[in-house]
Amino acid sequence: MGKATGIMFPGQGSQAVGMLSDMVADHAAIRSTFAEASDALGDDLWRLTQNGPAEELDRTENTQPALLTASVALWRAWQAAGGPQPVIAAGHSLGEYSALVAAQAMSLTDAVVLVRERGRLMQAAVPPGAGGMAAILGLDAGQVEQCCAEVEQDGVVAPANYNAPGQVVIAGDAAAVERAIAACKAAGAKRAMALSVSVPSHCRLMTPAAEQFAARLEALELAEPRFPVLQNLDAKASTDADGIRRRLLAQLHSPVRWTESVGAMGEQGVGLLLECGPGKVLAGLVKRIDRDIETAGLGDAGSFAAALDKAREMAA
Repeated sequence: MGKATGIMFPGQGSQAVGMLSDMVADHAAIRSTFAEASDALGDDLWRLTQNGPAEELDRTENTQPALLTASVALWRAWQAAGGPQPVIAAGHSLGEYSALVAAQAMSLTDAVVLVRERGRLMQAAVPPGAGGMAAILGLDAGQVEQCCAEVEQDGVVAPANYNAPGQVVIAGDAAAVERAIAACKAAGAKRAMALSVSVPSHCRLMTPAAEQFAARLEALELAEPRFPVLQNLDAKASTDADGIRRRLLAQLHSPVRWTESVGAMGEQGVGLLLECGPGKVLAGLVKRIDRDIETAGLGDAGSFAAALDKAREMAA
């Protein structure tokens, strides 16, 4: 009996000017998906992704709809090419929305409008320069949590992404993040470095954004996912609209539990995880979490063709 295939969708940081450029000639789904999303937004997302400039693509309110559209376009191309259906899906942060679109829990047009607003609210929640994020390598999650707790004082700093064993991203007030970096280095971290981001995601500073986002989510039409989508809040799948909404809302100010999500997919018998988006960030994390799970990217023409062959081989 073949091994099951799962699919994962990346979050911010995987975008790049020119993404999917070598896919468009052979996969009609790429341009049609971008056209659909662009019509919904009244903004030419394909032009933005192909021409940039990078600083415009990297603005949170642009990155989120552009990356979601690219991920959904690759998913549709995968389906059109006869790629095996996944048994389970997950997405990292923004990627959770891409996964829910792929599972037909929400429409692409609703999702791109929603994540553009999500990006705007996140950007507005904290003044520029007031927040920060940092990657901590070489400490376990408990050590990072302790370092953050020791230096919080009047500010906010806490784990934002549990990405892999020995790799935790923290977020919060800029000064508190700097103190936490120093504390983590003192505790023996191999590396503790500030990240170049405009928003301190997945921490309590995003609570005002969540409060404003709640009404948008409440108005969103949702359906039962066609396959399970593990959500970031607790690495569990919801089948009802209320459960999906609650987890999407809490996700804004709660850490991404990616290590647990990949572990849960492994427990479901997943032997191959497809990275449905540009880049290979998630594949690198999976290697650190569960070496028994193979990965394959879909973000360029060569990788896409190889992934098709690999998925068919493993499903046989």
